[in-house]
Amino acid sequence: MADSNGTAKTAESRARGIRATGRRRKGPTRRRRILTITLCVAVSAVLLGGAGLGYVYFKLNGNLKGVDINSALGHDRPKNVDNGSMDILVMGSDSRAGKNGEYGKDEGGARSDTAMIVHVYKGRKKASVVSIPRDTLVKRPDCSSNGKDVPGQDRAMFNTAFEVGGPACAVKTVESISGVRMDHFIEVDFTGFKKLIDALGGVEVTTKKPINDNNSHLHLPAGTHTLNGEQSLGLVRTRHGVPGGDGSDLGRIQLQQTFLKALMNQVKNVGVLTNPTKLYDIADTATKAITTDTDLNSVSELTGLAKSLGNIGSDNINMVTLPVTYDKINPDRVVPLEQQSRLVWDALRQDREIPKSATKGSAGDQGGTDRYVK
Repeated sequence: MADSNGTAKTAESRARGIRATGRRRKGPTRRRRILTITLCVAVSAVLLGGAGLGYVYFKLNGNLKGVDINSALGHDRPKNVDNGSMDILVMGSDSRAGKNGEYGKDEGGARSDTAMIVHVYKGRKKASVVSIPRDTLVKRPDCSSNGKDVPGQDRAMFNTAFEVGGPACAVKTVESISGVRMDHFIEVDFTGFKKLIDALGGVEVTTKKPINDNNSHLHLPAGTHTLNGEQSLGLVRTRHGVPGGDGSDLGRIQLQQTFLKALMNQVKNVGVLTNPTKLYDIADTATKAITTDTDLNSVSELTGLAKSLGNIGSDNINMVTLPVTYDKINPDRVVPLEQQSRLVWDALRQDREIPKSATKGSAGDQGGTDRYVK
């Protein structure tokens, strides 16, 4: 990946609708899902490296899809601060094409209904994850898509960037609002998410209260459950079934963050080293499920990323939601809290921990990620 002056990074640095009121919006609702693929890719890539079979390598390599973010954005990007840290934009798309059609009508485009910036600190022993609510109003920059110019917009929903300009526009929008250069991009869809969870053997979570949501087809009593792919998708999509929740995407983000930690623990304990068949199933499913930037769309690059992230456990990840408040003009949208958001972005640029004061007073600060499940 090149920096703002076009200088290539060293191999070492490379390896390193919200409802404010709780009211239902008219028209079809969009379902959301978490994108936890960063960790699953790491597992599959590391284990693949131990398989030692050339045909497996080429088979999985052929599954991968890449988008050339660098060429699309050129040099009009934040400076590459090569301080040993790494930033990955992790996204979920809202396409209803193909098998994803069972979750709603294909409206001809895809939106980034789940977006997380994963900041890996120097030393690769801890990370911070910043979730961006999909209905956050931001200044979307000018983009291009399929050779056509897409004009910017002063008050655009964040998730429209992916819809109008694809991954490159989503990355450009994140970089423009944060001033943080993204080293990598990873995306996954509905079907890939479900298959990945099933290949892992499910994910164990404990619900503190019953969850019942007909919209996401999820009904869970209080207690410990091993969720399959369909149930996991339901959990990270649910809004109205969360007891004590406000029916908003802000509460759902906390469910997603909790699920991500549970998934990490499952990945660590999956035991595929003694099961070559399960190893291959996970690697095959993970590589089919994702789209990455072209710097990551090879097994060798994913293996390098996996090894660099291998020492990060769920207890070493700090998860926050971008500090926001409800928009005064449209209470069904949120806008970033300028001062608090600056604290978040400054911390990432300087490879420092995000201060707790950054989320104080934010609409997304709802009592911690273990409020509903653990």
